[in-house]
Amino acid sequence: MNTFSSYEIHKNIRTSAEAKREKENRPHDVFYFHKVDDPYSHLTINYIDKIKSTFDVALKPVLVGEENAEAVHEPTLYNIYCLEDAKRIAPFYDLELSAEYYPSKELIDQSNSILTAVEEENFSEVAKKVSSALWTGDQESLDTLSSHYVSTPTEVVKKLEEGNKIRNEKGYYFGSAFYYEKELYWGVDRLHHLEDRLIDLGLKTDNTNDSICSPNLKAPSKLSSEKKVNLCYYPSLNSPYTYACSKRVREIRDDYPINLITKPVLPMLMRNMTIPDFKGKYIISDAAREARKHGYPMGSIYSPIGKPARKAYSLFPIIDEAEKGFEYIHELLKASFYDGINIGEDDYLESLVSQLGLDWPTISKDLNTNGWRKVLDDNLKDMYAGNCWGVPSFKITDSDGSNPFYVWGQDRMWLLKEEINKRLG
Repeated sequence: MNTFSSYEIHKNIRTSAEAKREKENRPHDVFYFHKVDDPYSHLTINYIDKIKSTFDVALKPVLVGEENAEAVHEPTLYNIYCLEDAKRIAPFYDLELSAEYYPSKELIDQSNSILTAVEEENFSEVAKKVSSALWTGDQESLDTLSSHYVSTPTEVVKKLEEGNKIRNEKGYYFGSAFYYEKELYWGVDRLHHLEDRLIDLGLKTDNTNDSICSPNLKAPSKLSSEKKVNLCYYPSLNSPYTYACSKRVREIRDDYPINLITKPVLPMLMRNMTIPDFKGKYIISDAAREARKHGYPMGSIYSPIGKPARKAYSLFPIIDEAEKGFEYIHELLKASFYDGINIGEDDYLESLVSQLGLDWPTISKDLNTNGWRKVLDDNLKDMYAGNCWGVPSFKITDSDGSNPFYVWGQDRMWLLKEEINKRLG
């Protein structure tokens, strides 16, 4: 984890990758992995031409098929959530996606057949038409395109296998992602990282300062209201993404009229889930990149998985009753992902409890007891109710607990503000 989160190693990898590219006299190739029935690919395909027109790069579209099954946890929840999430964020990017269901297999097969036959230079233009027709169930438009672009089933299978092989070799597992020289950029949420890197390389071809991909936001930096909403926050102690957003959760609490309710859950690895090495590598490097972007860099990491996490969780209920639950989790995350501290050490926990202004002899009576297990299990059930299985997840409700709005991921902190502003602004 320390290797893949290190900023120095990250910079060295970039430098050596560029040196190797120059030595081999290769152009600045940006690969794009497109999956026709991936709702996020429906969004990213609209930015291909902007990348090509804004930067001096060679964009290489790669048609891919099914996700790497090892990397997909809770596939039913995953599919439901992804479509809903993509539909929610599309309007903020001036894009349309209103499908209630995923496309039929027949339309997906037809779409893949069309794009298998398309030349690379025409891929983005045709893929946008295909995506629009696919997600609106426009059979007629797909039939028209099929009359110009024809592939056999064997050719389609071969194309998707080749695409998946390229994607897997680059260390990724989903569609809607970009790759440039040892680094991956998923969806519209990470295009700004790719843009920054290409700018640093001097590849921008115009003098504007406008970003090629950023949501159009209305929520103010601070919001005042006589009313409040509830914001439930589902963190885990072994999640680098939870660490990356912890500071921003605190800022929302300070700047918006909310009742912050902290509901920790067990880490995925303690829920009998497995994370393959290639996904773990991407997660920690991406989370570190996001944390740096938001001014909360990672430092020395000491994973609390197992006994340290259980000990720390055992004190959460009583600390939360003392209204210090968020501060407690926030400090534990900082200890694990910045200070390199083993949070399972009694001396550390005593010091933290005292730092929070609480009485250690009183709090420590719950150390290593089991009451926390039901609390975390109930939190997990509540999180799953919103089709969210990973952390950090969030739920906004009205003050009486009604009208729930669930989102998953530190990528959606801005969407939380938009929803709160819509309800209270």
